[in-house]
Amino acid sequence: MSQIENPDSQLTAVKWRFPAVHPEGRKFTLIAAFISLTLFWLLPDIFGWLFVGITIWVAAFFRDPVRTTPLDPKYVIAPADGLVTMITKVPPPPELAGEGGLTDPEMCRVSIFMSVFDVHINRTPIAGIIRRIVYVPGKFLNADLDKASEDNERQHFLVEREDGVKIGFTQIAGLIARRILAESEEGQAVKAGERIGLIRFGSRVDVYLPMGTGSRVLLGQRTIAGETVIAELGVDRSVAGRSE
Repeated sequence: MSQIENPDSQLTAVKWRFPAVHPEGRKFTLIAAFISLTLFWLLPDIFGWLFVGITIWVAAFFRDPVRTTPLDPKYVIAPADGLVTMITKVPPPPELAGEGGLTDPEMCRVSIFMSVFDVHINRTPIAGIIRRIVYVPGKFLNADLDKASEDNERQHFLVEREDGVKIGFTQIAGLIARRILAESEEGQAVKAGERIGLIRFGSRVDVYLPMGTGSRVLLGQRTIAGETVIAELGVDRSVAGRSE
């Protein structure tokens, strides 16, 4: 499955397949597999089988599934798989604010936490041009904490649509995460739901919505990168729900 260019067309047959492994994860998978073989040779089989399980987990962590992205230009798409842990009104990060950046004094921030079991490849929430990428070194606090957005290692993105609307989003390293990888550059044109990078081993992504736009997702809801609609530009209405 992939982005559907013709909304009137219908897919008559879609087959499931194993997700590909991201190139960044192939070396880790091979290393884990080599250790497994070595343990089978040197130690009792139980240790080898233990590392076989770790090898499978490493490959699963770096899985890169195909996603089908809604193409309505008003939609803001989730940039990450994970759990919506915070929805709050905050000023935009200083790295994305100011002339040529985000100018709203206050924005709705949707925070998505990725556990070590989630897909960690991140995608752009809207189509447009990447106007700014800012990497900020920092700490490795629990990404679920509010202060992680200011204290942790992070990478900011600013994407501008053809009509001038700008969306900011931030990759934030977490307690276990130790590397943020970018797969895009300033000036690059991107489609909604296109891959822009990944964070290794547990982290968070924040999305900053412009004034007048509210969240369509709820606290405790799970999102799918490249598929879940988290907001509709220009629409700010209350959404009720509960987690069970």
